[in-house]
Amino acid sequence: MEDCVFCRIVEGAAPASVVYEDDTAVAFLDLFPVHLGHTLVVPRLHADDLSSCPRSVASHLFAVCADLAPVIADASGAAGFNVWTANGRVAGQEVLHLHLHILPRFKDDSFGLRFPRGYPAEAQRDELEAIAEKIRLKVRG
Repeated sequence: MEDCVFCRIVEGAAPASVVYEDDTAVAFLDLFPVHLGHTLVVPRLHADDLSSCPRSVASHLFAVCADLAPVIADASGAAGFNVWTANGRVAGQEVLHLHLHILPRFKDDSFGLRFPRGYPAEAQRDELEAIAEKIRLKVRG
């Protein structure tokens, strides 16, 4: 897709600091890092998000993250890391090409998830079972 910045990076038509690539995936440093070493892992094929990505490709992306994340943490001096993705604009996805973030984390850094007011509030067992049954029915098809 010519209007997709990540497709252009994958094709070599846009600059990127690539740290890993193979036939299925490319990993490059985020141009707007939360911390230095913040890396994006993307599929070579264009998939808008995790929901539209072939399962074999998605599995490979997570395997790449599992291999790269400890290396990135070590190279950046991080004490840990997060691996995450946003699926859709409402979840914070800004570029509509699936990408997994490998985010080096440091003691007392200021990055983190923001839980809603009132969290944690324990759910009622009947509420949990109701949504669990809806999910199980959809999984079974």
